[in-house]
Amino acid sequence: MTIDSTLVRRLLTAQFPHWSHLPLNRLEPAGSDHVIHRLGDTMSVRLPRSDWADGEAAKEHTWLPLLAPRLPLAVPEPLALGTPGCGYAHHWSVTRWLAGTTPAADGLADPALTTRQLADFLRSLQAAPAADALRPGPHPELTRAPLATRDRATREAIDAVDGVFDTAALTEVWDNALAAPARDREPVWCHGDFHTGNLLTVDGRLSAVIDFGGLGMGDPACDLVIAYTLLSATTRPLFRAALALDDATWTRGMGWALTTGLNAYTSYAATEPRVARQSARQLTEVLTEHADVTPTRPRAPAVRN
Repeated sequence: MTIDSTLVRRLLTAQFPHWSHLPLNRLEPAGSDHVIHRLGDTMSVRLPRSDWADGEAAKEHTWLPLLAPRLPLAVPEPLALGTPGCGYAHHWSVTRWLAGTTPAADGLADPALTTRQLADFLRSLQAAPAADALRPGPHPELTRAPLATRDRATREAIDAVDGVFDTAALTEVWDNALAAPARDREPVWCHGDFHTGNLLTVDGRLSAVIDFGGLGMGDPACDLVIAYTLLSATTRPLFRAALALDDATWTRGMGWALTTGLNAYTSYAATEPRVARQSARQLTEVLTEHADVTPTRPRAPAVRN
């Protein structure tokens, strides 16, 4: 169904009438999972686009208040959890508005500082007590699927970008990631979608981490995607050193960067130039690093559009 300001106003009137008089402004460009409206000056309303994002609002509403005090950057503050209604089928949320803009690799005021901030955030998140310690009981909504479950889709996506990227090198990166030793320690907290689009900056300085719909407990290698969406060949080694990452974890992280970049590129690049640029950079950074550590292969060619 169409998720527009009229629907949001109807939902607010029905469930949170004390906010229904406030101005509503839809944010553009919208995310792939949610339609977001700014509500007044201090709040935002997030509505899942479809079934694939169903459950994310409830997850954030449950866990972010427990994790936020342990994190060094601002995160969304849930204010209310909306329920299905007015013909809309999913839970939705009202959160505190976080000011800022999406960062760009060439717009960081201090790339080294940003690198340290990202590492500090991940260390703090991973150090948080396990879910059953924060909230006793089973929590199936936090279970993260391993990298190998994406094998078929990733290989199909590699085939789909033949002629645009070096598919032989992409296949090598993916094979290496699947062959890397699995994590042999207890699962830790993972953001689950830790890329440039889910960060905010103010005056070029990192200020907040948003969109915790992928939050879960598992292998923290999934959060190394940020090393390829925002960082560079200069700052990635600083990031890796700050997190004291072993070769296996870093290799699995490259695999996560590859599979998520391919998913975004094959899903949206044909219609969303912004996503095309972002995902092309992500994949190109992966290929460049792979070429640098694989002397027998020539450096990956530039993307052809």
